[in-house]
Amino acid sequence: MSLILIVLGEGSGIPSASQNLRSSDRYEWHNSVNSIDWGFLAPFLLVALFFIIIIVLVGIAFGILISSPLIVGAQRYFKRSAEGEVSMRNVGYAFNKDRYWAVVVTMLWRNFLLFLWFLLLIIPGIIKSYSYSQVPYILADNPHIGYSRAVDLSRQMTHGHKFRMFVLDLSFLGWVLLGLLALGVGVLFVQPYINATKAELYLDLRHNALAGGLTSEYELNVIETPYYK
Repeated sequence: MSLILIVLGEGSGIPSASQNLRSSDRYEWHNSVNSIDWGFLAPFLLVALFFIIIIVLVGIAFGILISSPLIVGAQRYFKRSAEGEVSMRNVGYAFNKDRYWAVVVTMLWRNFLLFLWFLLLIIPGIIKSYSYSQVPYILADNPHIGYSRAVDLSRQMTHGHKFRMFVLDLSFLGWVLLGLLALGVGVLFVQPYINATKAELYLDLRHNALAGGLTSEYELNVIETPYYK
């Protein structure tokens, strides 16, 4: 009802406005509100609310069931490209029936944790977004690693590197601004550079994690290329 009042221009919430109304104005205001046929509008408002709920639910379902596997597939494409294998088949990697639900559950768990951190405060949420940023890449290596292990390994891999990762993101700012100056079209050319750099970052963090004993080649289903040894 508060939303309806705001739409009708009655939701300003400024007490002085109503207190300064003359008695005649108040009388006319009450009459105008009472003259609205709420019984006539109710079905339309319910239909509108129903469609809003449906749109929100479809958006959430799309994000969980479609967007998450696509993110993992796209990150696998850039990661494998950095390793020397350029293939568009990697984009659909997570949609394989043997991997799909493992990827969906893990990404859902990561996003849920980020949601909780951002509810706490913005700064902790940003810090944790860096901590969990490697989860899609880890899933691109081993989708069956487990939702808890994927998040924990990402946290361990980024420990002590989050500020450097933040500085890396800042280094893209000039490129993004240049892209925006080109009527926004330039961003389309900058973004692949950013994605490729992030893939190289994961390979470097993965190398450090393997060297430090945080994980194993068996767990990540990888054998490092000579470039990263």
